[in-house]
Amino acid sequence: MALILIYTGDGKGKSSAGIGQVVRALGHGARCKVGQFIKLDPERLDSGEYQILRRLGVEWKNWGAGFSWIGDNDAKNRELAIEGWETVKGWIEERSCDLILLDEFTYTLTLGYLSTESVVGYLESHRREEGFPHLVITGRNAPESLVEMADMVSSIELVKHHLYDSKQKAQPMIEF
Repeated sequence: MALILIYTGDGKGKSSAGIGQVVRALGHGARCKVGQFIKLDPERLDSGEYQILRRLGVEWKNWGAGFSWIGDNDAKNRELAIEGWETVKGWIEERSCDLILLDEFTYTLTLGYLSTESVVGYLESHRREEGFPHLVITGRNAPESLVEMADMVSSIELVKHHLYDSKQKAQPMIEF
C-alpha cells in the first residue's frame, strides 16, 4: 500500500528530508517525480538537489514565483499552485511513478491557494487504488486534516539557524 509521508515544522531540513526519500527510492529502482511549489525555479537558483536528481532521470516541475509577500507573487503562486496540483493529479492517475515529492506543498493549503478539504478528499478517495504512488509532502504548518490522514509525520524543530543567528547569507551545498 502506498504511504503518505509529511515533513513539517519550523526547522531547516524538510525539503532535504523529502529529497532523501527520493534518493532512497531511486536506489530501489523506483520511478520518481518532484513537484515543487512556491519556491523559485531551481534551475535559476542552481539548486544542487535539482541538478543531481535531473542527472538521475527524475522529472522535476516547479510551480513557484517565490516568497508570497513580495510583489505580485501571491497571485502568481495561487495560479501556479492550481496548475501544479492538476499536473500532480495527472501523474497519480497515469500511474507514471512510484514516488512523488510535493515540496513546499503545505503552503498551497495554508495560504488558501488550494482547498485543503478538496486535496485531502482526493487523496483519501484514490490512495488505496492499484498503482497509487507514495507521496512525500513538505512544508511548514501542515493542516491538521492532512496530518490525520498521513501515515507518517515528522515535525522538524528549529533550535538554531546560521542565517538568523549570525546573519550569514545562503550558501550553495547548504541552502540550495
